[in-house]
Amino acid sequence: MDWGFKRHLEVYAGCQKYADEAGWDCRIHPAVDKVLERNKGVAPLDGVIARATASLARSAKKTGTPLVNVWLNTPAEGLHGVFPDYRRTGEIGADHLLGRGLRNFGHLGFVRDIDARAQNDGFCAKLAESGFFCNSHYFSRTGVERSAGGWEQFVSGIEDWIATWELPIGVLVCSDLFARYLVDICQSRGLHISQEVSIVSTANEPLICESPSPSLTSIDMGFEQIGYQAAAMLDRLMSGEEIDPKVRLIRPVALVPRDSTDLYVADDPLVSKALRFIAENSHRRIEVRDVVQAAATNRRGLERKFRESLGRTIAGEITRLRLERAKRRLSETDVPMKDVAMDAGFRNADHFYKVFIRVEGVSPTVYRKDHLNR
Repeated sequence: MDWGFKRHLEVYAGCQKYADEAGWDCRIHPAVDKVLERNKGVAPLDGVIARATASLARSAKKTGTPLVNVWLNTPAEGLHGVFPDYRRTGEIGADHLLGRGLRNFGHLGFVRDIDARAQNDGFCAKLAESGFFCNSHYFSRTGVERSAGGWEQFVSGIEDWIATWELPIGVLVCSDLFARYLVDICQSRGLHISQEVSIVSTANEPLICESPSPSLTSIDMGFEQIGYQAAAMLDRLMSGEEIDPKVRLIRPVALVPRDSTDLYVADDPLVSKALRFIAENSHRRIEVRDVVQAAATNRRGLERKFRESLGRTIAGEITRLRLERAKRRLSETDVPMKDVAMDAGFRNADHFYKVFIRVEGVSPTVYRKDHLNR
């Protein structure tokens, strides 16, 4: 609880939601294994949900206390547990980056963590289906967190990895915080996010993902549901039920697109130049003629190249990016619709409503209701 990350707080919130429904008396304790050991083999608790350490696993077994683990990387073995489906996050990240037209890919993960390995497996397998290879890089989490020397080694390792990239590249990162570190290192080397390096991160921590610019595309893991299902599993164990298999994986909620993947890659250099201009200016009141002027070419020729490369018009690409920006605002804020419309580059709220319904098939109001704070 003291780390303050969404993944921990939402797991707790999910546990507490089930507990409230079940009428449980729940307590938070940082050292439950000590509580169990003090009672000389008599269990003072009916059950425990925890980031279970090996010590807690031993104490729970000794006292016969039902235990459900929510820490995938625990050294303890054979526990009942509920976890995010990290392999599926890898597949989702690959689908998103492949859909952006990318052909070069990388994965950044923690060297010993089961979740990073599972994510890498899903990512690489999905890429392989389309005939692509993943350039993976692993680092020690503890080395980065413990000393300045460890941080310098981490940065040096990332810089060496970047030197092996073929651009443009799409990179999936195991953590939002380390995705933010990657953005800083890329920018220090003069690389543009997202036109040269598109980044998808994991966990959708809003304060890390949404600022500073560029905001981070991230996969929402549905941590509250993990807590809720962990409590439901504990309820069954406390009732004496045998549960097989012992581990349940919860599918991610959704990928939340933001600035770090706002691109489509095109082989034609004029189209790429135009796409970059649109990506950087679509929130302004730009028109097709502004894009043509930025690409330093003629409208007829650029429209033809857009259709050949992307299968849509220049105006269609401007609208696509505006809608992506609007959808992010709808799902992350409760600001008035007129502000969403203006921030996304639409003329007014009425124009925004008409375009949104035509493209998305639902009104912005319905979309917000379905997606806000999901």
